[in-house]
Amino acid sequence: MIASVIAPLTAARKQLAAYPELAAVLAAAVIGLCVRRPLSWLAAHDGINVLLVILVFATAVTIDPQALRRLAAAWRHILAAVLTGITVLPALSWAVAHLVPAGPLRDGVLVTGLAPCEIASVATTALAAGEAAVAAGVLIGSTLACVILAGPILTLEAGHAAFSPAGVIENLAVIVALPLAVGIALRSWVPGTARALATARAETVASRTALAAVAALIALVAAEIQLTAGYAAVAGALILFLAASAVIGRLLGVRSARPTASALLLTTSMRDFAIAAALATAAFGPQAAAPLGLYGIAVLIWGTACAGFLRNRPDPG
Repeated sequence: MIASVIAPLTAARKQLAAYPELAAVLAAAVIGLCVRRPLSWLAAHDGINVLLVILVFATAVTIDPQALRRLAAAWRHILAAVLTGITVLPALSWAVAHLVPAGPLRDGVLVTGLAPCEIASVATTALAAGEAAVAAGVLIGSTLACVILAGPILTLEAGHAAFSPAGVIENLAVIVALPLAVGIALRSWVPGTARALATARAETVASRTALAAVAALIALVAAEIQLTAGYAAVAGALILFLAASAVIGRLLGVRSARPTASALLLTTSMRDFAIAAALATAAFGPQAAAPLGLYGIAVLIWGTACAGFLRNRPDPG
């Protein structure tokens, strides 16, 4: 009997050892659920924004300048991902939101598809050995599309939404644009003679820093969740949205090279829960942001698990 209990635990331990990113985020989620008070204090004092800045900067350092020059060749893929993110995904989140009773929780689920791709998706793309530059291009494009079109789409879908993009634009400029530009510039500045050694060290440190930032982000988000019976329908709707968006992302990359396909899958299936929470609060009030914490944990666990699988999967090419 003891052996029958130990065997599954041993197998699970081996699986987590093969996917260290997944092990890290699962541990972080447990810590966040158990250690609420200090982590909630950090989240209330811009802890999430600080971690996002660290995450974007660390990820930008891993982006090869040569990859940025290949963005022009990938413009069709980037445009398709951005257009899908601002048309198909809002319609999808609107549909699954109607699985939740009318009220703030439904409004929060409805907003999920309007968010740009998750900032952490650039880091998970790098962890998956995908084309991080394509992921960065989708991030920038989807963020601009969100800022321009979120208000009209919300008004069309909900009718009673009131949204002003000015604050979101400023927030995204500080959290995304600035650290992304600084990280890429720093990576490009390294002299050619020292680039090989410096790049290897920088990428190692930056990758570990990005993983630590993702794990800390999950812990802060988990500390904000208050699970009740009313969240059952919310959880079901969000899981359905996540699964469907993953299928859409996979279809976008069917005819692409593997690194680009990984970037399209992760950026399409991972929407930014922090920006979605800001949109929900601005449009419907703070109660509507409650479901986004649950989505944040689900999407970050999915992204890190998917990155580990893609990295470990043999390349048929």
